[in-house]
Amino acid sequence: MASLALYQDILGRKNAAHLLRRLPFGSTKKEIDQFANKTPAEALNLLLAKQPEPADPVDPTTGQTWIGKALDDKDTDHGMLKDCLKAWWIDQMITSSLSAVPKLTFFLHTHFTTIESRVNYSQSLYYQIKLLRYYALGNLKTLSKKICLDGAMLRNLDGFLNQAGRPNENFAREFLELYTIGKGPQTGPGDYTNYTEEDIVAAARIFSGYQEDKTFANLDPETGLAQIVLKTNATNLAVQHDASTKQFSHAFDGKTIAPAEKINGLATQEAALGELDELVEMIFAREATARHFCRKLYRFFVYYHITEETENNIIAPLAQTLLANNYEMDAVLRMMFSSKHFYDADNTTLTDNVIGSVIKSPLDIVAGSLRFFRVNLPAVESDATLFYKTYGQAILKPLGEQGLHFYEPYDVAGYDAYHQYPSYHRNWISSNFLARRYEYSKKITEGFKDNEGLLLLRMDIVDYVRYSGNITDPSDATRLVQEFTDYLLPEIITTERFDYYVKVILLDDLSEANWKREWQRYLDTGDDGAVRIQLENLVKTIMQSPEFQLS
Repeated sequence: MASLALYQDILGRKNAAHLLRRLPFGSTKKEIDQFANKTPAEALNLLLAKQPEPADPVDPTTGQTWIGKALDDKDTDHGMLKDCLKAWWIDQMITSSLSAVPKLTFFLHTHFTTIESRVNYSQSLYYQIKLLRYYALGNLKTLSKKICLDGAMLRNLDGFLNQAGRPNENFAREFLELYTIGKGPQTGPGDYTNYTEEDIVAAARIFSGYQEDKTFANLDPETGLAQIVLKTNATNLAVQHDASTKQFSHAFDGKTIAPAEKINGLATQEAALGELDELVEMIFAREATARHFCRKLYRFFVYYHITEETENNIIAPLAQTLLANNYEMDAVLRMMFSSKHFYDADNTTLTDNVIGSVIKSPLDIVAGSLRFFRVNLPAVESDATLFYKTYGQAILKPLGEQGLHFYEPYDVAGYDAYHQYPSYHRNWISSNFLARRYEYSKKITEGFKDNEGLLLLRMDIVDYVRYSGNITDPSDATRLVQEFTDYLLPEIITTERFDYYVKVILLDDLSEANWKREWQRYLDTGDDGAVRIQLENLVKTIMQSPEFQLS
């Protein structure tokens, strides 16, 4: 039976690898070994610790950051700075120290989704990423208030068009349906149990009257990040904010929200912001809001299918914990990632396992493999042009080819794999996407090159096997394959599959003694031709296996 009872034993290698595949963007073999000697509680103390903030992105044409500069119009670089920003963000996922912060930040992006092509300013996207990162280990309710004042979100869902007398309901609709309370069963025309069409209209009026701040000088005192501003007149009154009383439906017990202060029929800035705060508090007082978020969290990190048993035994207690902690996420994260359920210790049914049950996203494939094999990447501080070219052609492009158009989901609900019933994560696999995954394993071993033939990125498998204690004894063919399959695959493979990797792929039907001689010859002469071919074949074959696609 699904259980959130604590798993208090030492993790061991299998469970440590499982945790480090799901919560960060993968890890090295050495890190898995280190975490294998920890309990879940000890592991989470490290993974959920706050991280230092990364340096701001750099414009390769100037060598300086463009963040914080006032703009006269939208970016005129044809998207170059947006691409730089995406590379800067992915770099944090791949090169940061082992932490849950990068993946939790990305998870929040999949929840509070923005489509970057709808946003005029790369700086707006930067402040949104920073906002999600700021609250990755923080308070969901507070983040939801801040996202209402986010410049990228204002553009993404047409909030800048929302004015008193001419309400635009786009953001209000998605705020209720996607970001907070979620739809329940439809019980009548416009009645979705948890909210109604009447509530969307009322919320839209509360969100009215805001505009972008092209100076990026209106900083939130709590986060220090840029926010949107109310449109005001000469006396600083919210001139385009709907200052009337907003009536909510039976779903919210008929509550009304109105500005606390009006002058000449207009709300003060403080009163308009107070309405927004009161709206979010009203929505987050409902258990349905906590449950909706916990389902999203569960589907992203644990498993897509939520049965009645899972709803009752996992989602409901997680939601109660979230409510009891006033939407601080730390307690819920610790509860979920230290549970017997997460480590498959709550049942003995092999067909009901969490480990190895999720199809990896393209981001997990790319970032995870680069982290595991410790692939050297250019540093933006050393060569910004090479840094952005490498991330653009060898990382962002393969992500798109595998089905993840980074920061550009197809619709406002986000990337299909995280929300689209009933397929969810199976959306990552199509004949084309799968072929591209296989192609990536080939390219990462042979090397990504630009149009002029410059090598941008390569996993040097011979160096990996030889140095830094990555493989205990490279001359031992069986042990070498054992270590690769133990650390790269979520489950133990069959004897037949293992023997295939050893005898056919690595040894090429020759003897293990022959491999030992070839390895020694490489060490003696420096000629890696023979061993390189076989090692590259081995890694490509493992990365193209069905088991490697799973987490």
